[in-house]
Amino acid sequence: MNVHSCTTVLVLSALLLACGGKNTPSNVETPGKEKTTKDKVLEAGADLLQDKRPLKALDMYLDGFHFYNGDMKGQMEAHHYCRQINNDCIQCVIFDGNGADAKIMGVEYIVSEEVFKTLPADERKLWHSHHHEVKSGTLIAPGIPEVAEHELMEKLVSTYGKTFHTWHTDKDLVLPMGHPMVMMGFTQEGQLQDSLVAARDKRFGISTAEKKENRADIPTPAIQAGANAWEKGEIRQLKVTDDYKGVLSHHHLN
Repeated sequence: MNVHSCTTVLVLSALLLACGGKNTPSNVETPGKEKTTKDKVLEAGADLLQDKRPLKALDMYLDGFHFYNGDMKGQMEAHHYCRQINNDCIQCVIFDGNGADAKIMGVEYIVSEEVFKTLPADERKLWHSHHHEVKSGTLIAPGIPEVAEHELMEKLVSTYGKTFHTWHTDKDLVLPMGHPMVMMGFTQEGQLQDSLVAARDKRFGISTAEKKENRADIPTPAIQAGANAWEKGEIRQLKVTDDYKGVLSHHHLN
């Protein structure tokens, strides 16, 4: 089954099961007054009248974990709502929860191994592999049958992601303060905090350990050169400078 078929299965399964969401509240409470009646009426009208095709196209839900590139201790759960652009590229909006109160934390772009191989050497250092996230069972597609999730993971195991977080809700920030940060994915056992996995499993009523066992038959791909550069001490992170030409420049963290 190709990825387009997998996506169809995911959507149909999600509609049939109607689960895998609304069990993870946002980490922060944004300051501000309650919505007015006028605001609510305008929202209701906009919901009925406006075309929201880009949002409706986000038909894939993935849940996993990230850490700040250069700071392994800065770990958090990330709810990805994604759209497969084509067979080799997926784009995701990342939230800190899966309910109506969820805050947008950032974005992730996912490409196939074939596309990743075409990237310049320096660009690759911003990307992370998904092999361990898949094989360890920590990356999940909530609410869909195990067989559909397994087929999706067979595809994702050889992909690479480039992730930026814009709202660091793990730090109890009530507003998106500071600058965007480059995020990475875990590559070995013992890196991800057990407490994060246990809390996630309890909320979703799943077992990461069982998922890991179920995915034992998925081949582990060879990791392409340049990915997970942090493992070799080559940390790429963003910084804010007074020099316009230096905005969003890369720098080396010691």
